[in-house]
Amino acid sequence: MLVILIAAAGEIAAQKAAPKAPTKGATYSDTAGKRIFGARCAGCHGLDGRGGERAPNIVTRAEVRKMSDAQLARVIANGIPDFGMPAFRLIGPNQINTVVRYLRVLQGRGSSAEFAGDAKRGKAVFFGKGECSSCHMVSGQGGFVGPDLSSFGQSLTPTDIRSAITEVKRSSTGVKTATATTRAGQKITGVVRNEDNFSMQLQDADGRFHFLAKSELREINYEQGPAMPPDYGQRLTSAELDDLVKFLHTLTQQTKSDTEIGEEE
Repeated sequence: MLVILIAAAGEIAAQKAAPKAPTKGATYSDTAGKRIFGARCAGCHGLDGRGGERAPNIVTRAEVRKMSDAQLARVIANGIPDFGMPAFRLIGPNQINTVVRYLRVLQGRGSSAEFAGDAKRGKAVFFGKGECSSCHMVSGQGGFVGPDLSSFGQSLTPTDIRSAITEVKRSSTGVKTATATTRAGQKITGVVRNEDNFSMQLQDADGRFHFLAKSELREINYEQGPAMPPDYGQRLTSAELDDLVKFLHTLTQQTKSDTEIGEEE
C-alpha cells in the first residue's frame, strides 16, 4: 500500500481527509492485523512487508519507518493514485489503524508489552552469562570484535532477533582473527580489520588498533569461525533468551542512556 516516494505521499494525503492515528496504548489484535495485511497489502508488499515486484519494502525502508502513525494512516486511507497505490478508506479507520499497528510489529517497533521477557534482566544476560559484551557493544559499552548491536533490532521482529541468536550456522564464516608474532616475540591478537601484502591492521579486545608491517613479523596465525557461538539455545534458558531479546529490542525503542534501559517498562 505504500510506495517509495514518501514526499509525494505526504502531499497527496495532506489534501484529503484521513482517520486519526491509533491512540497510544490502544489494544489491538496481531491476528487481525496479520489477516488484514495479508488480504490488502501482501499482494504487493509481500507477507513480511519487505517488498516485491509491485511495491517497495515498507519494513526496513528509512522513509517509511520515520513516518508517524498518523501519516501512515493517511497514506493507507487515501492511497497514492499517481504511483499505483489505491485508497483503502472504505475499510474504515479501525482496520486502517490495525494495519498501522501490525506494520509497526513487522518493523520491530511494537509495544514492549507484546512479547515476553524483561529488558533489565536481559541487560544482565548480555553483560553476564551470555557473554555477548565480550564481542559486541551496545550504547558505547562492550567489545569490539563483533558488530555494534545498539540498533540491531531496528528492522527485526522479536522472533527475528531470537532466531539470529539461536540459529547460528556452524559452517557460517564470521570475523577473521589473527595472532601476529613479532620478531621480538611479542604476540598481538585481534580482529583483522585491514590487510594487504605488506601490512595488516588488528583491533584487539580493548579496541586498540595495531598497524603491523609484515616484514617485522615472525609469523601470523589466522583463525576463522562462526560469527558467534552456535549453542545459545542450550547455553541460555528460554526465559533468559526472552529477556535478552527484550533488551535488544528495547534498545531501538528508547533514546535513553544504556543505564536506563529496562527501568521504565
